[in-house]
Amino acid sequence: MTIIQIETATTVCSVALAGDGEVIAFKQLDERNIHAEIITLFIDELINAAGLKYSDIDAVAVSSGPGSYTGLRIGVSTAKGLCFALDKPLIAVETLAAMAQGIINEGDIDADTLLCPMIDARRMEVYTALFDANGGLVKPTSAEIIDDGSFKEQLQNNKILFFGDGAEKCREVLSANPNAQFVTGFANSATHITKKAAEKFAGTDFEDVAYFEPYYLKDFLVTQKKA
Repeated sequence: MTIIQIETATTVCSVALAGDGEVIAFKQLDERNIHAEIITLFIDELINAAGLKYSDIDAVAVSSGPGSYTGLRIGVSTAKGLCFALDKPLIAVETLAAMAQGIINEGDIDADTLLCPMIDARRMEVYTALFDANGGLVKPTSAEIIDDGSFKEQLQNNKILFFGDGAEKCREVLSANPNAQFVTGFANSATHITKKAAEKFAGTDFEDVAYFEPYYLKDFLVTQKKA
């Protein structure tokens, strides 16, 4: 089971190659507006470095959103293009769930701790969800404007780890509660997709390549430059 994994939901452009549920190699770069330029180069470099041919790939997995409109379009378009060209199945992994798995992979999480990935959605709004310490969904994905009352009920009884590129801007309004803790230096990575992609492959949980679209959560808004 060899899977190409793609993560482009944030400023990070990340590609991983996984075999039998283990990461073989990955490449990533955290730089805004670079995805379209380097994503196919990363894929090609990983395939060649592993001594594989594209025909050796069994599936393509992609981080499906929510996140950056442009980033998601590039990642999903690339994944679908590979699936069409290679006649391989497409696997979609929800971005926030993959982020939670990335924290779980680091270990040492108390059983009663909740995980709160956050993706920046401009101003004080974030795309977010809550997961338990095993990655189970506690509060579904939503777009939330964060204030000092956010997560008040959950913070009464649980420690919450906030992380992702939307978390830092929320630190000031949430950190007054001692149960609110922030993970610094977290970056989205295609390596975080590995476990869920392997599970979906084993269960033949595949997407319709022709009709699959990213989970944008909100409509894309076009703004005009100020004069």
